[in-house]
Amino acid sequence: MSGSVEIASQVAPSWSVRTVMTRFGIAFALPLLLLLGGVMSPAFLSPGNLSNMLLQFAPLAIVAMGQCMVMIVRGLDLSVASMMATAAVIATGFSGADRDVASIVAMAMVVAMAAGLLNGFLVTKRQVSPFLATLATMILLQGFRFAYTQGAPSGNVPPFLRVLGSGKFHGVPYNALVLLLLAAVLGVVLHRSGFGRRIFIVGGNPVTGRLFGIRSDAVTIACYVISSCLAATAGLILSGYVGLVDNWVGQGYELDSIVACVVGRVSLRGGRGSILGALIGAAIIVILANEVLLLGIPIQAQLIIKGIVIVAAAAVYTRRDGS
Repeated sequence: MSGSVEIASQVAPSWSVRTVMTRFGIAFALPLLLLLGGVMSPAFLSPGNLSNMLLQFAPLAIVAMGQCMVMIVRGLDLSVASMMATAAVIATGFSGADRDVASIVAMAMVVAMAAGLLNGFLVTKRQVSPFLATLATMILLQGFRFAYTQGAPSGNVPPFLRVLGSGKFHGVPYNALVLLLLAAVLGVVLHRSGFGRRIFIVGGNPVTGRLFGIRSDAVTIACYVISSCLAATAGLILSGYVGLVDNWVGQGYELDSIVACVVGRVSLRGGRGSILGALIGAAIIVILANEVLLLGIPIQAQLIIKGIVIVAAAAVYTRRDGS
């Protein structure tokens, strides 16, 4: 009997305060920030402001989900912002009528898949570091974009994309509904499918993945393709939200998406992360930015706060990674 008790005590998880905060601290941070925002500014929790935050949240969250999958396989995607801008330029490259939406989406996805395949090929087959590989793709996309637009993009965003990017259904943005659908699909793919298990195995140890018969290179390339396609989707949505397009739509999203994943406990060493964590991280970034603006604090403070958040997240979660 005593032996059974001893074994049970070894198997049972430890629920100390430190363990709970390490595992679920990020989930506690979100409602705390909402409460703090409401105390600091009465306008923060108003329906209008919450709806506007959802509008801003959706594009970043979509990109962060793709970044999450790449980071789990020990990668990094710096080309997502450039892919967003390229998709936005494509959105205005037709007549501006709704009949062209299918062609716009198809062309944006083809370009995104090509960019993702290039990223994955450089990382897996040529052994280029993810930083340099995706930086090269970012510059290539930027070059092609500037050559196509001659530095001055023009054209109109189709009304359907405008509604998708900025319209609301009973106060709920349509882009948030798109995000919800994508999050549900990606959540099942990453956490409830054989492909998702392969992603975590490859991210944890690529050599082990090969020993299990997993085509590690193919899994990594697929994650880069998914990231690029999600970035293109976010770019189309953002073009509808902005209502006009230039060559820098989505600028800064590459860093914000990485920060969102780090805050959401996606490991930079690979093998660990979740779609929910990426979403929570993106929400925290949007909430902090909104609070800074409502309080009238200079925009420079947003960068300082973002840096503090990164340092805090690294300090809390690096110890669990074993470093």
